[in-house]
Amino acid sequence: MNLVDSCGWLEYFADSSYADFYAPGIEDVDSLIVPTICIPEVFKRVHQQRGEDAALQTAAIMHQGHVVTLSAGIALKEAKMGSKLRQPLADSVILATAQTYGALIWTQDTHFKSLDGVKFTEKR
Repeated sequence: MNLVDSCGWLEYFADSSYADFYAPGIEDVDSLIVPTICIPEVFKRVHQQRGEDAALQTAAIMHQGHVVTLSAGIALKEAKMGSKLRQPLADSVILATAQTYGALIWTQDTHFKSLDGVKFTEKR
């Protein structure tokens, strides 16, 4: 299973120099999980930069994966991990979701850099 962090979706949709890094995680939709918290983060940024139509298209593409809502179990796991690791809420929700589903997190976010189950690339 793969879980692409919001930064990865943004790089992919912008076709940046990092898009190729994220493509395998995003394009394997049968193995892709998408935490609901990633959808508004990505939608908001794309909406600000490219308008509503582009933002709606990105949300539709994100929905091709398995969208995972924030369940009570994931929320409790997030609370424990977020407190222990001192991560922002969205990051600890992503981590808790990935651990719940046994997913590999694809990211450039340094909050995840030293954690197991993370495919990390440095942002230059």
